Amino acid sequence: MTIRPADPARDAAACAAIYAPNVESTPISFELVPPDATEFARRIEKYSETHQFLVAEDDGEVVGFAYACRWRERHAYDWSVEVSVYVDGARHGRGIGRALYAELLDRLRAQGFRIAVAGVTLPNPASTALHESMGFEPIGALRDIGWKEGAWHDVGYWQLDLAPDAENPPSPPSPPGPTA
Repeated sequence: MTIRPADPARDAAACAAIYAPNVESTPISFELVPPDATEFARRIEKYSETHQFLVAEDDGEVVGFAYACRWRERHAYDWSVEVSVYVDGARHGRGIGRALYAELLDRLRAQGFRIAVAGVTLPNPASTALHESMGFEPIGALRDIGWKEGAWHDVGYWQLDLAPDAENPPSPPSPPGPTA
């Protein structure tokens, strides 16, 4: 398996296909309409400009993706990121999500980000276990925050300190390095 930066033209359709079942038949994503390849290409380009968007490839096939984006718009949050990972449903439990997150988190540390936050629609024992195995700690939940699949859903939040000894005041995070 290879983990590499996503290429909008090459990887958008595969990422859209991996993500679509999470939108169409689960409350894991609060989107109601699966984004198509064009929208995924736009997201890959946008997130790659300042953060990271990675894919896992196995025998030339994209089998998962992970990305980071801004946590919130206010400048005080510039050192914080929101992270997500999605793996092809037929390949769950094979360590792909863990490998994607390990690479993503290392790259974010190298860029100078300090905090990673992950939101998880509850209940989701597999996602909870993955985040906690990567060192994320639960920090709270928003109760009944989203309506999907005919029910209200909670979203739990997990946080990981990427730079426990960060300087004060911090330097701005750097853009991603070369995409090779």
